[in-house]
Amino acid sequence: MSSVSPIAIPQRQARPDTVVKPKSTFRKYLPMYLSIAPYFIIFLAFSIIPTIFSLYLAFQKWDGIGQMTFIGFNNFTFAFNDPKFGIAILNTFEIWFMSTIPMLFLALIMAFLLNQRTRSKFAYQIAYFLPNITSIVAITLIFNSFFGAQFGLFNTVLTALHLPAVQWLSDFWAMKWAIAILVIWRWVGYNALVYMAGLQSIPSDFYEAARMDGANTINIFTRITVPLLRPVILFTVISSTLGGLTLFTEPKILYGDNGGVGNQGLTMSLYQYWQSFSTYHYGYGAAVSWIMFFILLAFTFINWKIVQRGDN
Repeated sequence: MSSVSPIAIPQRQARPDTVVKPKSTFRKYLPMYLSIAPYFIIFLAFSIIPTIFSLYLAFQKWDGIGQMTFIGFNNFTFAFNDPKFGIAILNTFEIWFMSTIPMLFLALIMAFLLNQRTRSKFAYQIAYFLPNITSIVAITLIFNSFFGAQFGLFNTVLTALHLPAVQWLSDFWAMKWAIAILVIWRWVGYNALVYMAGLQSIPSDFYEAARMDGANTINIFTRITVPLLRPVILFTVISSTLGGLTLFTEPKILYGDNGGVGNQGLTMSLYQYWQSFSTYHYGYGAAVSWIMFFILLAFTFINWKIVQRGDN
């Protein structure tokens, strides 16, 4: 019986373990980048690019159709020398002063009184917020009928009280008060809710201790509520300032593109719209928009310094 020699089977060499290369940082976060990309694309297309183009356009003379002509700082020089732009700036600050101070004062009083209630508080909050979410165009059209010279609601009430009727849409100061009343009616409830949120953050122990010491409602309001609400008040002042200096819809619907009689309803934003889209001076309108930007920037800086000094 023949012997069978075993056949040597070559052994396979052990392969080193396959090293998995880590993904690059870009590939790792690519799904996240894609998820937020639509926002940045829209922001780039409708904010960054138009802003850069408006800065370029501010140094051009262009009617929107023909050839652009570089004119340097002529648009800015004309804006500073145009008396109507000066009227628009003055009107804007007057309307801002006439609307912001009464609005914030009424909002603070309303928030303080509402915070004292224990029932129906939610219903009042809804009522406060409704004017802010209602179409401003519809509100302005309704108030336009209220401001009518002969059959308007306001003059009917004044006549019933044996007071002289007011020419809301043609008188010098009444035109400004008409816009201010609209602004107050729309934003007083919103600011009251902001103040109420700040009031709810104040510990009730302060009020209880003040009442035990014999403080009345006025003392509690002036000595406790107002000082503790100072950061919230500054926030509403800053936001109301930025909104008040960019008024457009109310004067546009009430008085048209040129601000009505004597341009007394003309604001900076309405003036910029008038020059850009009514007279087709797009380069000049872009220059006016940049002047408005620096005015708002200056006011923001002033408010920031006030807040910083208060924190110190």
